[in-house]
Amino acid sequence: MNFQRGRQKEPLEINLVPMIDVMLVILIFLMISTTYSKYTELQINLPTAEVQKQPDRPNEVAVLVSAQGEYVVNSMPIVFSSVEQFSSELKRVAADAKEPIIVISADAKASHESVVRVMWAAQMAGLGQITFTTQATPK
Repeated sequence: MNFQRGRQKEPLEINLVPMIDVMLVILIFLMISTTYSKYTELQINLPTAEVQKQPDRPNEVAVLVSAQGEYVVNSMPIVFSSVEQFSSELKRVAADAKEPIIVISADAKASHESVVRVMWAAQMAGLGQITFTTQATPK
């Protein structure tokens, strides 16, 4: 028998370590078992950017890609049947420039394949510096 009066039991300490362990296991389980949306199901809008107009540089090679898959290099339409032909054309245009930069301006509705062809041709021509243009956001 316990005859001690006035002495109350101290509150028990709650050990949080097991609860944290259980929460981490649940979190890992959810991360592994969650399925994500596929990229083909996403609606993508091309980004716009707030940038200042860049000064014209003499070493730029401007490549325009239309929505219909037509290519224009430095204001001259280019028709080619293989990427190798396009690569030789890029190499010819960039021959006079020191460290040429390929500037790709693709239409928002241009196919991904059209833009990849330009990048592939630039790589084959040995032109490693590639940049893309964006549309300025309306103010």
